[in-house]
Amino acid sequence: MKKREAGTARQKHKIFIVDDHPIVRKGLSQLINQEADLVVCGEAANAESALENLKKLKPDLAIVDISLKGVDGIELIKQMKVRYSNLPVLVVSMHDESLFAERALRVGARGYIMKQEAIENMMEAIRKVLRGELYISERVSATIVKKFIDGKSESTSSPEELLSDRELEVFQLIGQGIGTREIAEQLHVSVKTVEAYRANIKEKLSLKNATELLKHAMHWVETR
Repeated sequence: MKKREAGTARQKHKIFIVDDHPIVRKGLSQLINQEADLVVCGEAANAESALENLKKLKPDLAIVDISLKGVDGIELIKQMKVRYSNLPVLVVSMHDESLFAERALRVGARGYIMKQEAIENMMEAIRKVLRGELYISERVSATIVKKFIDGKSESTSSPEELLSDRELEVFQLIGQGIGTREIAEQLHVSVKTVEAYRANIKEKLSLKNATELLKHAMHWVETR
């Protein structure tokens, strides 16, 4: 592990964690609090609690997950940028960065890192964003630069462009062979809500039925 950066209690940067899994929040808190220059000042399981506590705690950086019950992480970041425009946000998510990193940056996040990354990388991402820099992987950086140089975006038939953030999340899970009830449990929403997302996806992608949706989603996941 890299040598931890020196610091005193007065110099510690305050970190706020937003994640709907208590175990994840506890694990992240323990890792961050071991660092000499960082301290977790608070945490929240959903957007409403996060927005309320951010006003009181005034952290130096917020760590936000994409999958939250109710308002998702992308929408939360949008609201945070309106209310707390100077607060840097680092997305720490289980979702593939190739799908959500650009979306997160577009709404105001300053970095994106996946939860399975090494501890050293996580701490590097936190410190880099605290310094006012961007943190994304070389792969995502190269993709964004290429799109900028080419001067064109993804095809309009691409799910990344047509679907909302939550719809894309559901579409990806369908493509992984996960059923409606399990998706509802994983995203902490009702089965009826997932069914509504499925209907929206079928309409936007011009798919006739559930079978076409499943085939399309699985093909998309396999070819990424």
